[in-house]
Amino acid sequence: MLDTYREVITPEGVPLQLPAAGPVPRALAWLIDLCVRFGVLAVMSPLLVALGEFGKGLYLGLMFLMFWAYPIVLEVWFGRTLGKKVMGLRVVARDGAPLGWMPAIVRNLLRTVDALPFGYALGLVTCLFDAHGRRLGDLVAGSLVIHTAPRPAAAPARIEAVLAPPLPLQPGEQAALVAFAERAPALSPGRQRELADIVSGLSHERGQTGVLRLYAMANWLLGRR
Repeated sequence: MLDTYREVITPEGVPLQLPAAGPVPRALAWLIDLCVRFGVLAVMSPLLVALGEFGKGLYLGLMFLMFWAYPIVLEVWFGRTLGKKVMGLRVVARDGAPLGWMPAIVRNLLRTVDALPFGYALGLVTCLFDAHGRRLGDLVAGSLVIHTAPRPAAAPARIEAVLAPPLPLQPGEQAALVAFAERAPALSPGRQRELADIVSGLSHERGQTGVLRLYAMANWLLGRR
């Protein structure tokens, strides 16, 4: 499968292609958010401890805000937490609309279920078996985590390199490789690398080098040699 695009129809009848995020960038976003939470608590802890029993109560309130209100409020107001922003992700409703309060509450409450029995094992298994990488909380809340398109910049320079594939490709594989080269410029660099890594066995490289090798192979298939 070349990517995890999900086609939805908006209430206005407009078809959208939503690039669903896989478990790896989502896990990295979660780790960043975890660092943000503990960072805030570490900074505030000495100040609140100095207030005695009253400060302990404030500290418990701050913990609640950081571990529960933080993801819910930011996902409703901005569509993403700080971790998701760093990773270029956004949470939307299943039809591509902004996430509402109730879905945001449900998906975050069910995060405790996704964490069972340990290490978010249930959530990971659900993501791997769902075609669009949704965990249990997303399935129940009707939400979807997607890659956000970068702001349009100058048109990317055309890749002129040409490289013959190291092994014969079936027609469907050739079409998928050409489709990647045509659609990749519209994707974020992180999304390009994520897709290229899936077929690293073909390019024998990972990361940006793998992306460039796939472009070069697509040029060869298109006769640009």
